[in-house]
Parts: sequence; C-alpha cells; structure tokens
Amino acid sequence: MIPAETFIQATQKLGFGLYTGVPCSYLTPFINYVIDSTDLRYVGAANEGDAVAIASGAELTGIPSIVMFQNSGLGNAVNPLTSLNQTFKIPILIIVTWRGQPDGVADEPQHHLMGQITPQLLELMQIPWDYFPTEVEEIQPTLNRAMEHLKTQQTPYALIMKKGSVESCPLNSSLPPKPDQVPNTSAQFESHESYSRHDILKAIKNQIQPSDILLATTGYCGRELYAIEDCQNQFYMVGSMGCASSLGLGIALNKPQHRVIVLDGDGAALMRLGALATIGYERPTNLIHILLDNQCHESTGGQSTVSHSIDFSAIASACGYEKLACLTTPEQLQSALSSPSEQLTFLHVKIKPGIPKQLPRPTITPPEVAQRLRQFLLTQV
Repeated sequence: MIPAETFIQATQKLGFGLYTGVPCSYLTPFINYVIDSTDLRYVGAANEGDAVAIASGAELTGIPSIVMFQNSGLGNAVNPLTSLNQTFKIPILIIVTWRGQPDGVADEPQHHLMGQITPQLLELMQIPWDYFPTEVEEIQPTLNRAMEHLKTQQTPYALIMKKGSVESCPLNSSLPPKPDQVPNTSAQFESHESYSRHDILKAIKNQIQPSDILLATTGYCGRELYAIEDCQNQFYMVGSMGCASSLGLGIALNKPQHRVIVLDGDGAALMRLGALATIGYERPTNLIHILLDNQCHESTGGQSTVSHSIDFSAIASACGYEKLACLTTPEQLQSALSSPSEQLTFLHVKIKPGIPKQLPRPTITPPEVAQRLRQFLLTQV
C-alpha cells in the first residue's frame, strides 16, 4: 500500500497536471488529494468516455493527463479510447480499478464478468498495461515504463489498480464551490428559415480570429469545414461521437487565452448530453458551443433524431451555460461571434439537411491533425 501523495507527486514531476474521471472507492485517496492540491486540477466527468475526451483535450495543449475510473465504466470509454486516442495518437495515462478481481476479495455481482475480462479488454484495444504499484519503490519504475510508451507510441497506457493499493487520504478542503446558478432561460427561434451547414460554416469561418480553435464534430461537419478551408487551428473529429465538446473543454480549461469553438451536431450532442453538465459546471468563459441541428443523422442516411422534441437551449441553461441564442441565418451567427467571448456560450443553429456535391475527404491524416494543433497551441501566446 502506498500514500496517494507519493504517487501523485511523482506524476507531477513528470508533468502530469490534470486528473479527470468518475469516482470509485478505490480512487478516493487520489481524488481527495488532487482536490486539495493547489497545483493540480480535478475535473469530475459525467461518464468515463467524457473523461477520456477531456484528458485528450488537455494533452493537446501540452498538459499530460490522467484518467481514473473503475473497470465497470471501462465500456463507456471504449469508443474514444479506440477512435480518438488510438486514431489521432493522443497519449493519456489510465488508472482503472479492478473491481471483481478473480483471485481477489468478493465483490458485488455486477463486477463479476468485467473483473474477469479487464486485462483482456485493454489488450483487445491494444492498450498496454501494468499493475498499479503497491510499494513505494515500485512507483518510479512503473511510471518510467508508462512514460516510455506514451512518448514513443503516442497512445494510451493503463495501470490496473487492485483493492487496497493506496492508503486513505482525507479531504481537508471543501469541494470546489459550485458557480453561481444561472437563471434557467430558454432562447427562442425568431423564424423558421434555415440554411445549409455549408452556409453556416462559411459564416463561422468569416468570424474566426487567428488564435481561435475550431473543433468539428463527427460526420459531414469536419469534411465540409475542411473543404471550405483547411487550417492548422482546426480539428476534424472522426469516430468518438459526442466527444467534441468534452475535447473542447479540456482545451479551453488549459488555454484560457484562446477562444475554443465547438461545432457539434444534434445526434452527437444527444449521445453524450451529460457533457453539457460538466461544461456548465466548469464554465470556461472562452468556450463557445455551437449546435448545428438538422434533426437527423445525415452521414448515415438521414435517420431522424429526437431533437425536434426537446429544447436544447433550456437544457444548456439548466446545466450552467450563461449566454444562449437560437439562430437560423449566417448573419445572426456572425453577429453572435463578432464580439469577444466573455461567457460560456451555447448557440443553437437550425440548419437544413444537404451536403455539397463531390464533398472531399481530408487528405491530412488524424495524427497529423492532432500534431499540428499541438504545435499551433504551443506557438500561440
């Protein structure tokens, strides 16, 4: 058994600055220590996949990050671990607790199967792993092996934590105060007029500042943005559906001097709606969340979503977004983007289905997209 302080301070010396995840009783000492620390940030995520995306965004800004959750939630993280981190070569360190360990103490029945397959599931995702250290002298060699992989392979590495690996650590400070509640409001559309996604993306491009970061969600959004103009400050999400906003949160928290614009879709936002709650709690003033809503999964054949029956702006407001607007025209959107970002913003934009003919696919590879964004963030002050 090791002190949480000893392990975390060892990771700090290696540059790790952000911890995110979903609590497990095995992880309580870590979470308490990080919350108490003035040098570290802990972001509590709504689910494990969101945590992976938040850590990935932080990594793109140059902040090595650690994701923590129990193995019961490993399934929630499979999508971004395989289609975001492996695809874009974004390295993060994972600490996954081993509930239901076959040769361990008896555990609740819901952990039985996952306990049996946790190591094999990591291996199936081609994520190398090691046992979490239980002796102080094991900490540095374990971290050295992890760092070697993270640096050379640029993909995730996991530590499997057995029960009783870490000594208890009390929470000495109060939990981070919740920001002042934003009065629940709902913006309204002034007309039923709608434009194509292509028209709206061109309007956004016309208002982009040199230091802005533009993140496009899964589907046609990234392809259309690329076709309009490819730039080093743009990220084209593939796979990882619903993770664009959490990726943007990880970037926005660590690069407050940059305006981070997330281009989301109605289907993607619905898939990970809990991300809005985490973003609303953290409330970065430099994040602008734009929802392009055509009420369908267009890139998979136009199947209808349920967005026509819900009020996205009311949900965003209830989650803590401070500035809200419902827009239908390029001019309205350009006006909304023309002023500096001073509040966490949610812009709901109704668009009509349809894509340009002969829409190209990006020729730049996902790892190249990630690497040039890292370089952009490194060189921009």
